[in-house]
Amino acid sequence: MRNTALVLGGGGPVGGAWMTGVLAGLTEAGLDLTRADVIIGTSAGAIFGTRLAAGEAPQELYERQLTRADRVELRVTAAQTARFLWAAMGSRDPERSVRRLGRAALKARTRPESELLDALGTLLRGARDWPHRALRIAAVDARTGSMETFDADSNVTLLEAVAASCAVPLVCAPVTVGGRRWIDGGSRTTTNLHLAAGHRHILAVSPIPTAVGPHPSAGQQAAQLAAEGAEITLVTPDRAARRAMGRDMTADARRPAAASAGHAQATALAPTLDAVWRTDV
Repeated sequence: MRNTALVLGGGGPVGGAWMTGVLAGLTEAGLDLTRADVIIGTSAGAIFGTRLAAGEAPQELYERQLTRADRVELRVTAAQTARFLWAAMGSRDPERSVRRLGRAALKARTRPESELLDALGTLLRGARDWPHRALRIAAVDARTGSMETFDADSNVTLLEAVAASCAVPLVCAPVTVGGRRWIDGGSRTTTNLHLAAGHRHILAVSPIPTAVGPHPSAGQQAAQLAAEGAEITLVTPDRAARRAMGRDMTADARRPAAASAGHAQATALAPTLDAVWRTDV
């Protein structure tokens, strides 16, 4: 087995803010996230995973949430939410569910791809080239429902890969990459822990551990990896964090409180984590 993987899940602006608090709290408590042999990012996790891989410090990611920098205007209407739920929950079969969601995304009238690319270009803060550190970004083919990952060898730009992973179905237009249309990497499972299979030590941060529809949760995927011999730590929002985050993962005003809650949670959790991540080992 390979050694270490850091897995960052999706969660919208609010879930992403909580995640930055977790990453900063773990770092300040003595964990060295740069020990990850690979960073695997989905949606919000793709954004912050890219910035980590490009060298931005977790503390800076966190501070920018506290000051409400990195603002994302993600407007979701009640009609969009209803159509999303109808598509995702219209079948108990995971494959049919994600294909329904992809078809609905392809038919929906949304803002153009260019708006998402422009917004993410700003959020990536100058990161344009694939980093030297191993980075894998998850996205879902809107036509087939298949899950795939982009990396430095994929012959796509870093911005295209992150945009594909962040294209929320029925809210954002599917992103065109390599002649195919892509939707949010969390459309099948929000964290994609299965992509870390083969690594001995896995640290996963999952703002939304359960996807909408008949898909495996982060907890179920973690249990499967543990059964295969991995030492896995899965961090999900605790009660205080869930209260701070609220129900609307696009609510910009909640980002500072969500980030603070993630930081507090990580500070309390850090002493129990796998020693392989500690700077003093």
